[in-house]
Amino acid sequence: MDTRTALLAAAAALLLAGAIGAVAAPDAIVDPREADERPGDVRIVDTVVSPGEVRGETAELRLGVDLRHRGSTVENVTVRHRAIGADSGLLVDETTVDVGDVDGGGERTINGSVDVDRAGGYRIETVVFADGERRASQTTRVGGVAALTPDYADSRVGFTEGNVWPTVAVSVREADNETATLSVSISVTNRGDAASEPLDLRVLLRQSESNVIADEASETVGEVRPGRTDTVTTTVEVPANYNYYVDAALWSDDVLIDETQGVANLNPRETISANQTVEEVDFAVEDFTRGEGADDAAGDGAAPDRGADGSSGGDSTPGFGPLVALVALVVAALVARRRP
Repeated sequence: MDTRTALLAAAAALLLAGAIGAVAAPDAIVDPREADERPGDVRIVDTVVSPGEVRGETAELRLGVDLRHRGSTVENVTVRHRAIGADSGLLVDETTVDVGDVDGGGERTINGSVDVDRAGGYRIETVVFADGERRASQTTRVGGVAALTPDYADSRVGFTEGNVWPTVAVSVREADNETATLSVSISVTNRGDAASEPLDLRVLLRQSESNVIADEASETVGEVRPGRTDTVTTTVEVPANYNYYVDAALWSDDVLIDETQGVANLNPRETISANQTVEEVDFAVEDFTRGEGADDAAGDGAAPDRGADGSSGGDSTPGFGPLVALVALVVAALVARRRP
């Protein structure tokens, strides 16, 4: 057999083997154009939760779902989110995102959101449907929603937090036996990247045992540059020989931004610290009367004598002497009339 005859015989054998294989396994030969026609698949790769709009009682949770697609086009895809209370198991909110047809392979991010109460934790259940058929699901747990700062109170300006430098510093400008004029200096820091807008600083001085407001003051905190600390000083006048809590608050358009507390110890026998309960000491309400009635508390204008314990000396209590005497006379008259 010559070479030509041998080649023809080999070619015929290959054709015969191919024909037999095609008959025996018809799926062995696939058109490359039909390779991508396998059933489409879509699944969840990851879910990212981030805070959106934070309101007073509720907050928006933004959900970014990464979907991975393989195979042919998956039609009529939707993503459903359900927020379920972690403790109660009750449905809090439900939203559905219409994705449409998914093709092209690879991954894509589908954005959605749910609204929840700021109190409590939640279980976010995400389900992917295709033509109403469940294809994939994932559960994400979220807690600490109450720690989110509402948008209206979000400010990078607040009171300075230092280990040595005091946030609230109180000094005495003038003092006598009755009153003390105090200078209160408060440090404010801008922790943001831009200059701050003007804020209102309000200061209250509360007598430590009674919580009676002895005096108050308001100042404007001007523009504070990024990363800088500014000191705002105001003056108050309070009755002497008492201890006071100095409450300070920053406000923006009547929204409380930040608050802090200091103390002013004017009683040499008793001292207090911020957020600490102390022993009771003698306290006279009339010493903290303000307004028109304050001038009448001492009668003819003479200051009442005080004993070593800080209480009023003499036979009458300033501010209450005439009133108590009148009440005593009325009671005595009523008792006399009832006797036989």
